[in-house]
Amino acid sequence: MLTRYIRSFAELGAANAAWYLLARCLQLVGCRMQRYLFVAQRVAQQAMRPGAGSIVVRGLMQLDQFPPAYPRPLHVVAARFRQGGCSIAAWKGADLAGILWFQMGAYQEDEVRARYCLPSPASCWDYDVFVQPDLRLGTAFCRLWDEAHQRMRARGFQWTCSRISAFNPASLRAHRRIGTVMLGSANFFIIGRWQLMLASRPPYVHLSGGAMSCPKLVFDTATLK
Repeated sequence: MLTRYIRSFAELGAANAAWYLLARCLQLVGCRMQRYLFVAQRVAQQAMRPGAGSIVVRGLMQLDQFPPAYPRPLHVVAARFRQGGCSIAAWKGADLAGILWFQMGAYQEDEVRARYCLPSPASCWDYDVFVQPDLRLGTAFCRLWDEAHQRMRARGFQWTCSRISAFNPASLRAHRRIGTVMLGSANFFIIGRWQLMLASRPPYVHLSGGAMSCPKLVFDTATLK
């Protein structure tokens, strides 16, 4: 177990590991902390893994299409649909293998109070890639990713942006593997109704006391090459 923790901390990197330790300490006094990294990736022109294999991918258009195996509350799913989210699901036979979301324009974060804006019509937002734990070494992620990028290309998108947890070694590893451009980071500290954001992008600092107040972070991919 010690070896596993050492490996995880090494994958996080010194800075993120230090933030993680701070988050655990703050948790003891009732303060929740989230650290996010924002990255962009060019929409792929070729499939990550040619051939469908045993995984079938199709879109989910309404709430009653989401199976009980999907570990997200229905009110969160409904909110994503209301703001224009598109969902695609991977199936292995009759069993859910994974789900990925993407949308254009702006995305209202559902873990903290924040709004992420993409002014370029050539960019979109992908988020909450979920793959069943026992299938994470298989082809489910590749099939979801390939289908998502095919749909992005069809809509004229050139870049897709993501928010990833700086405390998730598997996610960091996956995004390093597919190749990304770093756009910035943000730390959120939440205690009761209060939220403090410290970010590497404007507005840099934001204090919120309720749902009507949230920071807006803008990511313009038009400047990327």
